[in-house]
Amino acid sequence: MTTTQQVRLAKRPSGLPDADTWNLTTEDLPALSPGQILVKVDFISLDPAMRGWLNDVRSYVPPVGVGEVMRALDIATVVESTHPDFAVGDAVSGTFGVTEYAIHDGRGVQKVDLSSADGPTWLGTLGMPGMTAYFGLLEVGRLRAGDTVVVSAAAGAVGSVAGQIAKIKGAKVIGIAGGAAKCRMLTEELGFDAAIDYRSENVLLRLREVVPEGIDVFFDNVGGDILDAALANLRRGARIVLCGAISAYNAEKLPPGPSRYMSLLVSRASMTGFVVFDYADRYGEAIAEISGWLADGRIKSREHVVHGGVARFGESLNMLFTGANTGKLVLAV
Repeated sequence: MTTTQQVRLAKRPSGLPDADTWNLTTEDLPALSPGQILVKVDFISLDPAMRGWLNDVRSYVPPVGVGEVMRALDIATVVESTHPDFAVGDAVSGTFGVTEYAIHDGRGVQKVDLSSADGPTWLGTLGMPGMTAYFGLLEVGRLRAGDTVVVSAAAGAVGSVAGQIAKIKGAKVIGIAGGAAKCRMLTEELGFDAAIDYRSENVLLRLREVVPEGIDVFFDNVGGDILDAALANLRRGARIVLCGAISAYNAEKLPPGPSRYMSLLVSRASMTGFVVFDYADRYGEAIAEISGWLADGRIKSREHVVHGGVARFGESLNMLFTGANTGKLVLAV
């Protein structure tokens, strides 16, 4: 019998989740049935979208139920198997949740090659953030060589990859991030052409200085005032990619919508939302291309790994909303 610690949703939060949001439990797992695997979770992906999953509202996935194990994508190792496609020792990626061990039927579980990249990279640049950056920029944003691209939350898991892909594809790239250290990382390490510190600079005015020609593609992870600043600086035919709105995820009441949305009309621009799961049948092509860029050094993968196991999930998740992480945030189990 295998015993596991799990983090379950104790109650739906109002605003930023706190200690009362979560319940740390210890469970005994049953023996495997035919066609199942038992995995030991090694790394847990921490993502802003998790905050939305806690709200009992209609979304692209059902909300996490009160009392359920918190949903999460993990990198894990198969430790027992009655499934014909998985052997003991296989490294796998799957939605096993915030838990030390899990039993799964194998649906949606993918093997990963840890000789080509480590677990945190498979959750970041080669995982959902990398897929989101790749398809959001190239398919939704319809990126062209010579475009001027602005990325919000550019030092985060998605934004840092999106900006680097844009540079590879021949764009001028400006990142918006919080703090001088993150802005230096964007320009000095990741190759962005410029960076704007939203904590100390007026984003609207700085965009007019840095991109006087206007924005062709705005890859938005933040929403709010930063989205409005971008709307005020569009070039004709611009494409706004709505990836997320982290500025509003912990709001206790619905924030106001964009005040400058008529810029879409004036600039003959578009603003399109997307969910990366819509491109699931094409993940392989994205992984292959991004892997090549990682191998030749054209993309640098940044991961922020927190140690301490599932008991640290709640405090670690909130790092996403205070700006405490740089790159992909991962919890080591």
